[in-house]
Amino acid sequence: MERIKMTTPLVEMDGDEMTRILWKMIKDELIIPFIDLKTEYYDLGLPNRDKTEDRVTTDSALAAMKYGVAVKCATITPNAQRMNEYRLHKMWKSPNGTIRSIMDGTVFRTPITIPSIKPAVRNWQRPITIARHAYGDVYKGVEMKVDEPGKAKLVFEGQSGSTKEIEIHDFNGAGIIQGMHNTDKSIRSFAHSCFKYALDCRQDLWFATKDTISKTYDATFRQIFEDIYENEYHATFEQAGITYFYTLIDDAVARVIRSKGGFVWACKNYDGDVMSDMLSTAFGSLAMMTSVLVSPDGKYEYEAAHGTVTRHYYKYLRGEETSTNPMATIFAWSGALRKRGELDGNAALRQFADRLEQACLGTLNDGIATKDLTGLMEGLEPQSVTSLAFIREIRRRLEQA
Repeated sequence: MERIKMTTPLVEMDGDEMTRILWKMIKDELIIPFIDLKTEYYDLGLPNRDKTEDRVTTDSALAAMKYGVAVKCATITPNAQRMNEYRLHKMWKSPNGTIRSIMDGTVFRTPITIPSIKPAVRNWQRPITIARHAYGDVYKGVEMKVDEPGKAKLVFEGQSGSTKEIEIHDFNGAGIIQGMHNTDKSIRSFAHSCFKYALDCRQDLWFATKDTISKTYDATFRQIFEDIYENEYHATFEQAGITYFYTLIDDAVARVIRSKGGFVWACKNYDGDVMSDMLSTAFGSLAMMTSVLVSPDGKYEYEAAHGTVTRHYYKYLRGEETSTNPMATIFAWSGALRKRGELDGNAALRQFADRLEQACLGTLNDGIATKDLTGLMEGLEPQSVTSLAFIREIRRRLEQA
């Protein structure tokens, strides 16, 4: 058949371990046979990051900002064990953190749902999207352990020469101290990304902090969100028939459990980290969780929410067959292709992305699944298959479509 043409390339960020193996399978079986694929390729595998002193990660993020749409494979953030295993020159930073920082983006994570896998929360009828502010808080925090009595102080020295100082605690003995920060600029970018994403998918936006306790830090988040909403988005939200809703984080958790789903839930960094894993498990599996990084000016980077599936990779290296779930990685490709089609006015590319996702869901709805999902399915007799067999079943349905 004639392959679909592309006018603008995707930025392709290859990754590590088992997801790198799946990446090639997906391209060979589900993308290249149907699309005259144009990508600007960056190898973010750990060996190449080490070889380029991580310059490749920065280059890939800048390319994403240039072309507007990127698709990323899962990557390793090395610890001491990985440093020895890969004989690295340095314990390189998280590629996702570097890319998020350059793109000034917000991470949106949404579960992929099918009728045969019921959410653990039975009244959830539609997916819930977590919007995580991926900057600051404890992830950029500094910490100190103290081993004697003394006073801990928070001190700010302004460029003007002014000084602000406040006592944290008067220690009677050993203890621990943590300092964390955020910036108005980053919070504003987070707010704009959330409001724009909610408008894009026509869903209500919830936001939650604990401003009754954190009367300056969390209260600043709340105030910035409210100011931006009232001044820039209130009218467009009303026109779209959606709402912006603020509440305290503990109240939000209770409301989420009682809800029917179908909204975007904006969370600060730590809250979003925790709640996205809770939602993915409650909806079925982390391997069924999509993730997209959105910059305030509308640049997109699609990826899977999960990691590199190290345990399966070691099995693969031993020559054993694996049943690794590729769904989130396939949906990263379909999301990126759809967005590229939208931006370029390429209807055929958008339609292909829809058909690819329908072929994936059709395969699962027929009971053909990887091992992680077969134990979760209800109302049918599931058949567990290998990763490659699963991908080839998707291809068969895609060819029929």
